[in-house]
Amino acid sequence: MGPHPAVAAIRLAVRRVLHDILNDHQTSGRPGGQVLVGPGRQAFGAYPDRTAERPPSPLVLVACSGGADSMALASALAFEAPKLGVRAGGVTVDHGLQPGSDLRADEVVLRLRELGLDPVESIAVTVGRDGGPEAAARDARYGALDALAERHGATAILLGHTRDDQAETVLLGLARGSGIRSLSGMAAVSGAGGRYRRPFLTLDRQTARKACMAQSLPVWDDPHNTDPAYTRSRLRHEGLPALEKALGKGVVEALARTAQLSRDDADALDAWASQAEPSVRDAAGLLECAKLYALPPAVRRRILRRAAIEAGAPAGSLFARHIEEVDRLITGWRGQGAINLPGKVVARRQGGRLVIRQG
Repeated sequence: MGPHPAVAAIRLAVRRVLHDILNDHQTSGRPGGQVLVGPGRQAFGAYPDRTAERPPSPLVLVACSGGADSMALASALAFEAPKLGVRAGGVTVDHGLQPGSDLRADEVVLRLRELGLDPVESIAVTVGRDGGPEAAARDARYGALDALAERHGATAILLGHTRDDQAETVLLGLARGSGIRSLSGMAAVSGAGGRYRRPFLTLDRQTARKACMAQSLPVWDDPHNTDPAYTRSRLRHEGLPALEKALGKGVVEALARTAQLSRDDADALDAWASQAEPSVRDAAGLLECAKLYALPPAVRRRILRRAAIEAGAPAGSLFARHIEEVDRLITGWRGQGAINLPGKVVARRQGGRLVIRQG
């Protein structure tokens, strides 16, 4: 008799991601760019190198809060990694936002070690205030995970975001009105060198919880997830249920599909903007307003956003309304003054050129 269907689903999702990680690792790690295409074989055109050794087994970490999603992910990694020759470890981040958070972090470490993961660490972080509590906690968490990955030489870190999390992210992006990139949600692969992997984006939250129940895995339900003080919590417990009541079941799946379609479109437009940018700069590297005006708005605004970020505007603080104001220097020029952007960046039109710089 096979495993419970939910357990089988989470293991399959993790197995697929580990295969991708191994393929990337072996391709990038072989001398001379050789690509293995089978036991003892090499891709056509690659010269045999009998002295070359396989790159060391990659280390994959799971970020685990102790909740159902990440505990299910940790159990699947612990089961699948040894079969593929992958080293598997875990990490939990203590945000220090609740009494006894350090004790809960210690409990998570113990559970991860009981699953057979090694190395396992708990990292305490200090959460700032920039961007609100949720954004500040996220920034602190990813900063700690990046540092840990560098210290251990980890190839990848698995994150337990589910299809439900993706739907919530799309709705939050829609509320911000920040354009198609905000609607693209979370990427299955993100971070420097594709460090972060999200195997569960096609699985719902209930599947992860059922997998934990089937394996008798203890889970911790973060009270912040039900605290109406947090925007995502209100969306999860009030917004999405209201949408499903009004529109019927399938809203979460539809939003997840929207994320993927939006991501594909956004990637294509980003590529177009990258190719077009050199053609709208003069010999001194300044943006020429007439050439920018001739571009489609979606492409032009991407170039403007990139220029603002390169000038020092923080990407997380640069919203659609900022870019729209800069865009009016091109499409609605009436002699208006400079536009102030986050990071003390200023955009102004001078002699048919758009100048974006700090100060």
